[in-house]
Amino acid sequence: MQDAHVILPKLDTNALPAHVTRLAYFAVFDGHGGARASQFAAEHLHHTILNKFPKGDAENLDKLVRKCLLDSFRHTDEEFLKKASSQKPVWKDGSTATCLLVVDDVLYMANLGDSRGVLCRKENTDTEEEQCVCVALSKEHNPTIYEERMRIQRAGGTVRDGRVLGVLEVSRSIGDGQYKRCGVISTPDVRRCALGPKDKFFILACDGLFKVFSAEEAVQFVNKVLQDDTMEKKEGQIIEEVRYEAACQRLAAEAVRRGCADNVTVVLISIEF
Repeated sequence: MQDAHVILPKLDTNALPAHVTRLAYFAVFDGHGGARASQFAAEHLHHTILNKFPKGDAENLDKLVRKCLLDSFRHTDEEFLKKASSQKPVWKDGSTATCLLVVDDVLYMANLGDSRGVLCRKENTDTEEEQCVCVALSKEHNPTIYEERMRIQRAGGTVRDGRVLGVLEVSRSIGDGQYKRCGVISTPDVRRCALGPKDKFFILACDGLFKVFSAEEAVQFVNKVLQDDTMEKKEGQIIEEVRYEAACQRLAAEAVRRGCADNVTVVLISIEF
């Protein structure tokens, strides 16, 4: 098992800008070549984000949050590579990183590699009935994408069988020191999304889920479980918690049942207004 995940609904900091009242952080890391890069990122990335988060009465908060995320990913990668290169033998681990930072009612999605994040949003149809739609907020990074392949080739690398040097499946990652000279980078895509009452939940998952589920299928699967009125709750439980826990577990279990031979990590986040 080379995956790691982090769930921090309340990311505390003593120096938030005056107009920011809450931070939340969720992340999934899918390791390859070992579990050390994914574990390192899970332990350190959110601390780096907190240290670099805009302080005081920050103007231009959106621009500063984006810079914070870019700097934090780069710093985490650099620190892991320092540690990896000091080992004997040198660690060759790498990891994807899909990170969700919520700043009050604004969501920032930052990702590297092929783990994904999708949002479920209710929208009115032509019949004025609401239905769930899938909003993809992450961007996959693999060497077959034109821009990624061009960067790798400009750096002197090659893409064979859809992989960097015929080996690495992703074109951006934390770690993978032996591929950094071949154009593999740790710069995430960062996307911003304002949340509203129509937004219901968010799925963060590694590619083990999406090898056997489309994003739309995953959203519809979860929504169906959430509408199950037959679930029983134990004393002290809230029915919504029971439903979300069941939906998360059933989604991962169904991915395994469908024949996914990879690790499957799923984080399901409810959105309430």
